[in-house]
Amino acid sequence: MRQEIANARRLVVKVGSALVTSNGEGLSYAFINDCARQIATLRTAGKEILLVSSGAIAAGMQRLGWATRPHAMHDLQAAAAVGQMGLAQAYDTTFAKHGLQVAQILLTHADLADRARYLNARSTLHTLLGLGVTPIINENDTVVTDEIKFGDNDTLGALVANLVEADALIILTDQAGLYTADPRRDTTATLITEGRADDKQFEAMAGGAGSGISRGGMITKVRAAQRAAKSGAHTMIVSGHTPDALIAASQGTAIGTLLYATESPLAARKQWLADHLQLAGSFTLDEGAIKALIAGRSLLPVGVTAVAGEFGRGAVIACCTSQGQEVARGLANYSSVEARRIAGRGTQEIEALLGYLDSAELIHRDNLILL
Repeated sequence: MRQEIANARRLVVKVGSALVTSNGEGLSYAFINDCARQIATLRTAGKEILLVSSGAIAAGMQRLGWATRPHAMHDLQAAAAVGQMGLAQAYDTTFAKHGLQVAQILLTHADLADRARYLNARSTLHTLLGLGVTPIINENDTVVTDEIKFGDNDTLGALVANLVEADALIILTDQAGLYTADPRRDTTATLITEGRADDKQFEAMAGGAGSGISRGGMITKVRAAQRAAKSGAHTMIVSGHTPDALIAASQGTAIGTLLYATESPLAARKQWLADHLQLAGSFTLDEGAIKALIAGRSLLPVGVTAVAGEFGRGAVIACCTSQGQEVARGLANYSSVEARRIAGRGTQEIEALLGYLDSAELIHRDNLILL
């Protein structure tokens, strides 16, 4: 399993508040610089990196001179707004020294729950990776209405891994990994080197709360690993204090805790499509399009003779023969209204017909499963 991480092309790295802010004392430029150096090394090795960073509220607390975390929502949001400025500036200037360009992405869980916003976020992240830009992702704490928890970015890291079909999620924390019990209270606790992400016994082992800065603790990391595994991504929980921890983890070195998925990202995604019972509509395909799908290619508009149903972008659509037999299903890159306008037309005509070109395919092969 560690060799699979060594062979991984796309990694989501989550760094905790305790590391980014020196346990709440202020932004740790030394840690951020070291993180940038390691990411630059991984980029040179051909890996794509997305960084999910905590620390906005903690940094804001330090800038505002607050010694303890406030409870009022407006105070938390104010701290996030102040801290996000410094956090973004620190990443921008520090990563630039290592020849890396970064982009700030602020998300809420609502962005990932709404299908249209989910797909927009996914497209933006894929575009940034294609441009060689490192996305720096954080929860948009200034606008969320739910209770803000410092450990929540563990979950966000898993959601981002699902969003971009990452091969692995690496969580850098202030602990060496997952132990059989809290090592700060139980001297007999031993480090778990690896196990299945869906093994429920790990939740009991990780039940303790985090520090005053990293409120989520180990339990959110275990649950993040469970969530990431559903899209086929492995999770490594590693101490960010270990020299070159990120490089070592990405090379498959036996450090920290590996909670592994049992399916590959592509297999997990396609199994989800195969099991999806609520189809929003259908495309009727000509013989050429059916042969293309069987050969492993994407569905292009030119091969579609009819569009049935009313649906939005990202809906699960059946691909059928002229006799109505379903041969495949997948995620539509265009709505039903748009699909009808470009059905039967060449890819080069899409922009003229719609006023924009979002994708050359109606359904990309990675989002399609043959039945």
